Amino acid sequence: MQPDTRKLLRTGLWIFGTGAAAALAMHTLFGGIGRQGPHTNLGWLALMVAMGCLPTGTLTLLLAFMKLYADRRR
Repeated sequence: MQPDTRKLLRTGLWIFGTGAAAALAMHTLFGGIGRQGPHTNLGWLALMVAMGCLPTGTLTLLLAFMKLYADRRR
């Protein structure tokens, strides 16, 4: 595995993990979610972090896996 591929994988995992942790904390620690959204200010903050990190982390991981596949074919 090339160093840049490893860095992409590591970065994607960190970003995605941060979003997943924020989503989990929003549901469990910060009061959950009702019809109108999260119940607390920290819940709203966790929602915004999750909404930013989950798509970004997913796309970064997708790029890393595609690069890993391309590196293996060479």
